[in-house]
Amino acid sequence: MQRRAFLTALSAAFAAPALSSLAFAQETPSADVILRRLDAAPTRRMREQDRVTIREFKRRPDLRGAAPSINIQSINFAFGSAEIPHSEYRKVRQIARAMEQLLRRRRHAVFLIEGHTDAVGSFESNQILSERRAESLKRVLVREFLIPARALETVGYGEEYLLVQTQLEEWRNRRVTLRRIDEFVR
Repeated sequence: MQRRAFLTALSAAFAAPALSSLAFAQETPSADVILRRLDAAPTRRMREQDRVTIREFKRRPDLRGAAPSINIQSINFAFGSAEIPHSEYRKVRQIARAMEQLLRRRRHAVFLIEGHTDAVGSFESNQILSERRAESLKRVLVREFLIPARALETVGYGEEYLLVQTQLEEWRNRRVTLRRIDEFVR
């Protein structure tokens, strides 16, 4: 009997962190957290003459990694869909509030919305899906929350930058990353 109690307790101890991390992953960071992350100083400074085009920035992992950023893993898309359901708009509102505040502080701020997928499916279909999801978030931010379109750029990376290296379904890889890129682009 003691062995059964021990195994039950051990099982609960391992399950609790897994459940709490799953619940945490589904929460959208507050507007304040998003604002702090995007308003942070870049880890690399670029002189004005060294700044790159937006197109080049998208192809440079070294620059992307230096830009202030935050991963948003809580926007739930239907399987294979790029549409953001209205039920998810309260999550997008947190992103919009942070961007609004940052645009008041930095009139010329530019944000890159990166779409990412897990590795299930073909490389090509994941690439297209990630691009469509990034565009979908931009569309909702512009139409519903009145974020200026000039402040938003999009790119899809498909399964290229997995957070968890696996070919299996992995919710942490299905995400949107927001980056403030105005200090890197001309």
